[in-house]
Amino acid sequence: MTAHDVQTAATERQIGAAPEPAHGVEIVVPLNRLKASPRNARKVKHKAAAIEALAASIRAKGVLQAPVVEIERGREGAATGNYLVTIGEGRRQALRMLVKRKAIKRTHPVKVVVDTLNDAHEISLDENITREAMHPADQFEAFRKLAEDKDYGPEEIGARFGVSAHVVRQRLRLGAAAPELMEAYREGTLTLDLLIAFCVSEDQDRQRQVLEQMGPYTSVFAIRRAMTEAKVRADDRRVDFVGLEAYEAEGGAVLRDLFTEDGGGWLEDPALLDRLVAEKLTVLAEEARQREGWKWAEACAEFADVADFGRVYPAAIERSEADAAEMAALSAEYDRLISEADAVEVLPSETDARLEAIDKALQAYGPDYDYTPEAKSRAGVMVMLGHDGLARFERGLVRAEDAATAPPPPWDTDEGADGELPEYAEAGDARADGEGTEPDEGLAPLSERLLIDLTAHKTMGLRDAVQADVAAALATVVHAMALQVIYPGYGDFTPLQLRLSAGELERLAPGVGDSPAGRRVTDRLEAWGARLPERAEDLWEVLASMRRGDLLDLLACCAGVGLHAVRDPHDRRPGAWAQAEALATAVGLDMTGTWCATAASYFSRVPKARVLAAVTEAVGAEEAGRIAGFRAIWPTPPSGFWRGGAGCLRFFEPPKPCRRNRRRKAMARMDPRFRSRRPVVWPLNRSAV
Repeated sequence: MTAHDVQTAATERQIGAAPEPAHGVEIVVPLNRLKASPRNARKVKHKAAAIEALAASIRAKGVLQAPVVEIERGREGAATGNYLVTIGEGRRQALRMLVKRKAIKRTHPVKVVVDTLNDAHEISLDENITREAMHPADQFEAFRKLAEDKDYGPEEIGARFGVSAHVVRQRLRLGAAAPELMEAYREGTLTLDLLIAFCVSEDQDRQRQVLEQMGPYTSVFAIRRAMTEAKVRADDRRVDFVGLEAYEAEGGAVLRDLFTEDGGGWLEDPALLDRLVAEKLTVLAEEARQREGWKWAEACAEFADVADFGRVYPAAIERSEADAAEMAALSAEYDRLISEADAVEVLPSETDARLEAIDKALQAYGPDYDYTPEAKSRAGVMVMLGHDGLARFERGLVRAEDAATAPPPPWDTDEGADGELPEYAEAGDARADGEGTEPDEGLAPLSERLLIDLTAHKTMGLRDAVQADVAAALATVVHAMALQVIYPGYGDFTPLQLRLSAGELERLAPGVGDSPAGRRVTDRLEAWGARLPERAEDLWEVLASMRRGDLLDLLACCAGVGLHAVRDPHDRRPGAWAQAEALATAVGLDMTGTWCATAASYFSRVPKARVLAAVTEAVGAEEAGRIAGFRAIWPTPPSGFWRGGAGCLRFFEPPKPCRRNRRRKAMARMDPRFRSRRPVVWPLNRSAV
């Protein structure tokens, strides 16, 4: 229809005298005289977000397209002076929203087009089904053009179109994609999900490189990983340690992820981040050296670096009888107050103050174990970054050049003062050289053969005696194992032919030593190192008088260190592997407290069948069946993870191939006003299923 000269609708007094407007005439009608048409084909109410967007657009630019109306008539067919909106009900509701917000008056003039010939229901249906939505690619580029030509910011654009500034930033980022990506998206060879994955970074050169490398079934996760492989995630432990503010203060750039709920991102300068981490660790190491009196202090990158050093352990602090009695009295009083406090809901202020005073008094005495000044004079401390993003201090590390000189072994104690071999050894050497065996003055040395014979009988006597003495047998085994675990290099200081091989797991799986289980193993070793004597020669005397329960605890500690169940294809030991499984069952091993499955550690490295098997084991077959129909299964990057039990790993399915209605679905994702057909499963800033 064509518009004629704009007329003003007749007032209530003029209704009877003024002629009715003709078909196709544009007239101006007060807003309070426009009503919803009962013949409108759209029965589902408009979404609140769509009305909000229309209201923002009308407030900024006015009503761009005049609604189409029909004349309302009474029972006798006479015009009532009101008009029924056949096309443009959403615009009418948006205007009424502006009235409620007092942006316009309820009599605000609205330009409309009168239709008196066409069927109202038919033209309403025609309006909703014959229009074609704008392609999202055109929308993205149009938003970018507004920002560039009009110099509008995201907040201004959002206010003019009724969307949030965050959605505007998303569209601007997509509009800045490489032309090759936009062309592929328009042609349908690239889906919106893949385009979003490319646009996590604004680097168009990198986008082109990844586009050339991707295959026909490349996943969203793989594209995101390729686009950010040279960057560091904002939730990395190094970022937690240094702080994002400190990184940005040094001029570091941050690439924000606009397409995930958590709003994470990537740090674009890993070298700067590593330098800040190293500097902070170095400062902490130097502070620890000056505060605690170590010979040296260093910062290191990984826990594996610590394995190259020897160790010294803290020793028990010797206290006077008066101090020991005072500490015992304070501890007893503390325990008594705590037990009394369990019976009341609210702790009295006097009791709370006394507990705090006792705690301070006990702390004033210092720790029960500490490193000796001699140990600190030749040992140092290394500071590294732990798996939780906190600094980890490894104290008592000894360099090779600072290691204490090993004492002479027991078999050399009968050497002469000048270091000469014992007489029987010299005699044996002489006999081996064919010299005479006539004795010199004094006792004649024993022959080698006789010496072997006598010590063999002594060994058998020891075996018999140790078998009959359970306590001595336990102490002997623990002594042999502790020498090898806690006193490296002193494994020969025992007659028991028991050898432990503590394999270095850190080189096989970097970070395993810093895992929860690795920390617990290290903590137990350090605790025993503090309880045992510093010199290996004094170990037997301590173990011989140790309670059986403590001996068994130390035995378990040493035996655990000697376990090796790594399935190395170059070192096949099927019998040992089977026994390791039996041992895991016997001890009730629960890996959920030691290791968690993430996309990087497991799910991205195994096929779909393995993922389904893991989900079935963790949460049951029903949950696995929910995702079994997916053509491929991607763990939610980057925060999704599964940790046994019910877990919280979330999976989502890759997008399906393009279909005929792809454009409308994509447009519905981006703009609420186009969600007229069906609910959209994934909005642009969707969360994984």
